[in-house]
Amino acid sequence: MSTRVAEAPPATAGPTPGPAVHELLAAYRNGSLTPGAHVRRVLDLVAAHGDDGTWISVDAEAALARAAELEATPGAADLPLYGVPFGVKDSIDVVGWPTTLACPSYAYEPRETAPAVQRLLDAGAICLGKTNLDQFATGLNGTRTPYTVPRSVFGGDLVSGGSSSGSARAVALGEVPFAVATDTAGSGRVPAALNGVLGYKPSRGLVSTVGLVPACRSLDCLSLVVADPADLRTVLDLMVGVDERDAWSRPYARLDVDEHALVVGLPDEDGLTFFGDEATADAHTRARAVVAGLFRTTATSLAPFLAAGELLYSGPWVAERLVEFGDFLSVAHDDVVPVVGDIIRGGARFAATDVFRAQYRLAELKAEVGRLFASMDVLVLPTIGTTFTVPEVLADPVGTNTVLGHYTHFGNLLDLCAAAVPAGTTADGRPASLMVLGPALSDDAVLAVATRLAAHLPTSAPIEESR
Repeated sequence: MSTRVAEAPPATAGPTPGPAVHELLAAYRNGSLTPGAHVRRVLDLVAAHGDDGTWISVDAEAALARAAELEATPGAADLPLYGVPFGVKDSIDVVGWPTTLACPSYAYEPRETAPAVQRLLDAGAICLGKTNLDQFATGLNGTRTPYTVPRSVFGGDLVSGGSSSGSARAVALGEVPFAVATDTAGSGRVPAALNGVLGYKPSRGLVSTVGLVPACRSLDCLSLVVADPADLRTVLDLMVGVDERDAWSRPYARLDVDEHALVVGLPDEDGLTFFGDEATADAHTRARAVVAGLFRTTATSLAPFLAAGELLYSGPWVAERLVEFGDFLSVAHDDVVPVVGDIIRGGARFAATDVFRAQYRLAELKAEVGRLFASMDVLVLPTIGTTFTVPEVLADPVGTNTVLGHYTHFGNLLDLCAAAVPAGTTADGRPASLMVLGPALSDDAVLAVATRLAAHLPTSAPIEESR
C-alpha cells in the first residue's frame, strides 16, 4: 500500500481563520446570523477547498439538521457553544461517524460518543465531521495516510504536520473555530505550528480519554487546536472533568495566576538546535526577544527534557502501540501505511527488563526537571526546529519525523502541559512557533503566558512564491 500524494492544492498564504466562538455567538444573538446559515457557508467553503486532505468524512445533512434543531429549541441560544461548528480527529468516537484512524479496514461504528466530545455537543456545538490524521496516530508529519496527504496552509509543498493534520488545517482554513485533536508526542502541537494556529495539550487526565482509540494509553491526551486564544479557555473549561472510567483521570482546581509575576525559563540559545535552518533560528531569536520583553526570565537547562524525549521512540513506550494494534496488524491489510506498520511492529523487540530500565531513567529525569521548575513557572522553547516538504518527508519518513518532534516528544513522558503559539514567519515565509510548557496542573499559568504571547507576537505573512 502506498501513500496517496495528490497534487498540492493552491497555497492559501498562511492561515485564514474564520469567526471565533465569541464572534459567532454575538452574531447569533444579535440576529445577524443563524447557525443554519453559518453551517451552509462552512459547507460551501469545505466544498470549495475540495479533496485537500483535511477531512475524512463530513456529514452536511447531519450538520444542517443539528443547526435546525438548535434554532427550534427554546433556550438553546443561551448554550455556551450554541451553533458553533467543530471537527473531531478520526481516532475519537462520535456516534454517527465511523472511527477509522485513517485505515478503512479498521473502521467501526461507535456506540457512544467520547465523553469529552459529548460535553461540547451538550453545550450546543455542531460536529461537522472527522478530520484526517497520520494513520493510527503514528507520526508527526501528516503524510502517513491512505487519503490525500494534507499540506501546510503556508504552501510551498510543506507538510501539514501530524498526527492531527486535518484538525489543524480545518482551523487554519477557517472551516471551524476549533477542532478536537490528540497529543501523545506532539501530535496536536506540531500541526498547529506548521499551520500558524494555536495548539493546546492539557495536563494528562484533565480531559477524559474514554472514546479515544489509544496510541500510547499511558501518555495519550485529547487536545485542542484553535485560531483565537480566547477560545482555548472557553472550550477547555467545557471538556475538563473527572471520568471514573478513565484510569488516568484527575481533578483540576483553577489557579489564580498573576501573569506579571510569572517567571519564564529560557534555555541558552546555544543549547537549541534548528537543524541547519538559519531562517527558523532567526525567527526564534526574534520571538524570544518578545518573551523577554513581556516576562521575568531565567536561564535554565534543556538537557533533561531532551533526554526524556529520546526515551519515547528509542525506548519501550512504542510497544504500547503494539498492545492496541498488534492483533489487527497480524493480518495483512492493504491500506496500512508501510512505515506505520513497521513502527508498530517494532515494539516487539523490547523485553520487560527494558520497560523497567526506561522507567527508572525517566523517574530520574522527572526529578531533575522538577528541580528546574522550582525556579521557573513555565519553559518557552521552539515548537519545531525546522520544516519539511512532502517529498522530503517521504524520502526519509523516520528521520524527518524525529526532527519534527525534537521539542515535543518529552511533554507527556514528563507529565507537562503545553501550548504552541504562532510566532510569525521566517524570512522566506515559513511558519514559526513558540511552545510554552509547564508542570502538571499548571494549565492556567501556561494558558496565561500563551495568551499574552499571542497578543504580542507577529502575525503570519504569505509565503514567497520563489521558494
